[in-house]
Amino acid sequence: MYGPLSSLATLEHGRTRRISSYDRTGGNRDCITIPAGRAVTIAAINGAGCIRHVWFTINHPDPLHRRALVLRMYWDGEKEPSVNCPVGDFFGQGWGEQYSFISLPLAAAPSNGRALNCYFPMPFARGARIEIANESAEPCRSFYYYVDYEELQAPARDSGRFHAVWNRNVSRPAQGVENEWGVLGATARNLTDACNHVILDARGRGHYVGVNYYVECPSTMWYGEGDDMWFIDGEAWPPSLHGTGTEDYFNSSWCPKEVYMHPYFGYPRVNEGQTGWLGRTHCYRFHIEEPIRFEKSLHGSIEIGHADSLTADVVTVAYWYQAEPHKRMPALPPYAQRGNMPHIGPREIHQWREAFRQAHGGKAVWGNEGLPKALAGTLERKLRKTAKRLAPPAAVRASAAEMRKQKKMLDER
Repeated sequence: MYGPLSSLATLEHGRTRRISSYDRTGGNRDCITIPAGRAVTIAAINGAGCIRHVWFTINHPDPLHRRALVLRMYWDGEKEPSVNCPVGDFFGQGWGEQYSFISLPLAAAPSNGRALNCYFPMPFARGARIEIANESAEPCRSFYYYVDYEELQAPARDSGRFHAVWNRNVSRPAQGVENEWGVLGATARNLTDACNHVILDARGRGHYVGVNYYVECPSTMWYGEGDDMWFIDGEAWPPSLHGTGTEDYFNSSWCPKEVYMHPYFGYPRVNEGQTGWLGRTHCYRFHIEEPIRFEKSLHGSIEIGHADSLTADVVTVAYWYQAEPHKRMPALPPYAQRGNMPHIGPREIHQWREAFRQAHGGKAVWGNEGLPKALAGTLERKLRKTAKRLAPPAAVRASAAEMRKQKKMLDER
């Protein structure tokens, strides 16, 4: 028998422990406060063990407190954190929002996603420490928590240490023109990951186990033509794993716009009620059955639109295990720079229409007339001029050789 229940009957040595925010006086004030600009250690564990479950719920006056509170985790006495991430994004809650989220390793439970749960196992050999930093100008009134763990003689052999990294990218189109679906000219061919959004850049031995992906699209255009690319152990182009589209990587298809949650993948938050794909979408994928393994390094990224043709606000949290030491985590931007992009609604769309009308000389337009010829010609020339950056000659040769090899393999089958 295999699966999450397969080992429940196995008796193992160890002792179950919990660190929580319960009221030590016997009262019902079962939480702590966190002053503005301060960090507190909520769990400090000595010796060997494995954290099995973490639960938080928070009362904070800052409407974006889930971006203001930062979760840091340290293993085996390390000075630099192995987890460094805003609390909300780590637990599957983008943009500082609150909404229901269901997956095998992470969940945001009732009421309205306010109960944050993590079931990623987190082994350690020489101690563990969990810290919460409140980077808001407002104090956190109530922070409730459980940290459930096992005391062990030693972690299982070859146990990697748990890691998570946050990254944000408000992208610019690689060719200077947002030419998705070829609506403005010839579509580019992308044979590089140079302009991609980086999901993970790890050094050492380990395996990648998943990502939360939050995208805010300032256009009605489909945001998800971008391919995922995974370069293992420093390999050159093409990567060992190359995808076919953003929704394909998230185990869905055909530009989805519906809430769906599977234990391993899904869309807990979509832009329902908005035109096209304008607005916010949260996707997740966990490689529980098929982790991406690496011996020396892993560089994973994803295009934002085909050939990185779009502007979008993309935030990712990548989760992985590896042997220490790990590459130093990038510093988070200051809290003031972690806020959301301005909302785009009917007023802004109407302004787009007026700009389009003026481009047509102020004439009455319906909106489907196409670009004026002079502007279309300018964009086409710009697309041709910048196409080379997406198809470096060495990559073209390597890709052609790889295609010949794949064709031969398929022919032999």
